[in-house]
Amino acid sequence: MARMLLQKNPSQAEPAEPKRKKPKKVPLIREKVPGARGWRGRGGGAAALIPTVREYRGTTVQVCGLWPFSSGTSSPMIGVPIGRHEETQATVCCDPISWFQRAQLISNPSAFVLGKPGLGKSTLVRRMMLGLAGQGTNPLVLGDLKGEHVDLVAAAGGQVIPLGRGRGYLNILDPGQAIEVAQLLEDKGQPDAAARVRADAHGRRLNMVVALITISRNQPPTDQEQTILDRALRWLDEHFEGIPVLGDLLKVIQNGPDELQQVALNRGDWALYQQETRALEATLLGLTGGGKLGEIFSRHTTNPMRRDRAVVFDVSSIDETETDLQAAVLLACWSYGFGTVNVAHALADAGIEPRRHYFVVLDELWRALRAGKGMVDRVDALTRLNRSVGVGQVMISHTMSDLLALPAAEDRMKAQGFVERSGMVICGGLPASEMLLLTKAVPLSRQEQQKLVSWQDPPAWDSRGVDVDPPGRGKFLIKVGGRPGIPVHIGLTKVEAKLNDTNKRWHDTTDAPLLADMAMPAATAGEPA
Repeated sequence: MARMLLQKNPSQAEPAEPKRKKPKKVPLIREKVPGARGWRGRGGGAAALIPTVREYRGTTVQVCGLWPFSSGTSSPMIGVPIGRHEETQATVCCDPISWFQRAQLISNPSAFVLGKPGLGKSTLVRRMMLGLAGQGTNPLVLGDLKGEHVDLVAAAGGQVIPLGRGRGYLNILDPGQAIEVAQLLEDKGQPDAAARVRADAHGRRLNMVVALITISRNQPPTDQEQTILDRALRWLDEHFEGIPVLGDLLKVIQNGPDELQQVALNRGDWALYQQETRALEATLLGLTGGGKLGEIFSRHTTNPMRRDRAVVFDVSSIDETETDLQAAVLLACWSYGFGTVNVAHALADAGIEPRRHYFVVLDELWRALRAGKGMVDRVDALTRLNRSVGVGQVMISHTMSDLLALPAAEDRMKAQGFVERSGMVICGGLPASEMLLLTKAVPLSRQEQQKLVSWQDPPAWDSRGVDVDPPGRGKFLIKVGGRPGIPVHIGLTKVEAKLNDTNKRWHDTTDAPLLADMAMPAATAGEPA
């Protein structure tokens, strides 16, 4: 088919269409998308929000079926950094003073450490001592029976006081700094505070004399003898120039001033007075003449305790078989140490000196409790008054069985109360037989009990002679009431490893750590605290 192309007449062409107007640019208005993050529109970045879920706390038995939507509680970050969380590797900070004073996680500033030997109990406590010393708290080791804390205190510029036969003497009639402080308080116009300081010093000296007589006789003195001792001490305070010793107390009782004869009720009969004081003279003569308690308490104090630095009483030279002497020395150290603490608090209350806090360490507690009569009662008093006297304390023992092995039933009940009243209980590796006794004082879940039992296993067999650490060395479980325990592993620096070597006598002399190279210079009397 042929196509014909017809040319149109221009005059007859169709009219052109009018030009369309370009639409005006309308600014893009972006709106926030409700319930989403970002803006609506291209490039707005809108994304749906995931609502925040509520958090609930429960035991491992209750939430174990919610895996993987459950996680352990976070570790506290207030206190001395002692190690890392065994599971999360988070830093764990812990010490009884910081958790009581700053974090308010416990009701009293005390801790009890349990664990088998060789797993690092003393190392953990020394870490706390070192950290608290850096924060201004003075550690006090009032009776180091094994000499494990001497190196740390010496390296930190503290005071080491050796006690023992031929090593050092401690005068139990020495009021310490109480007399000077009482006079200073009177000069500052505070006679009531001065009277309290003098009364406290008198009471401590009387209690120590009674305690020594009890240990020497294996029974306490009679009421009349205690009254005679009280009046004799007051007579020495009024008439004796200087600081008396036990020999001076014996002479006063032998001479029999009128004040002593009146309380002896002899009614002017000298022979009756001598009869009433005969047994007391014999006991004091044994204390001053080198009886079974030696001459440690018969002379003036060789190294007075200071109140502005860390202090350790090194009594490691006393043999373990001399239980009576150990008991007497420990009681004397505790009395002397807390007497110094009371003097420091009296000065701080009067605004004369800055407030100081102390961290008291009672290591090898089981040996102290078995050392003699009166030890359990003394420790029991310390555990009940630590918050009011302004000191934190930590007690270290091996197992609950050690505390419950005391001969008297009332002593066993008091010893069990040490663990129950502690603000926190820190457990290392323990045998399975201990779980029944321990759970009576500290609530432990089944998993926590299994963890503690697994930590007490010995190291793996290795015939090559390579040192292999036990699986539980440096691992501890921190328990506060019924809260879930915090498993922590302690790692030592090179300096701490040298200061925490408790097996020095098993090493060759050429391999012994040279503490003198890293020890800080001991502070002098003129340096500030």
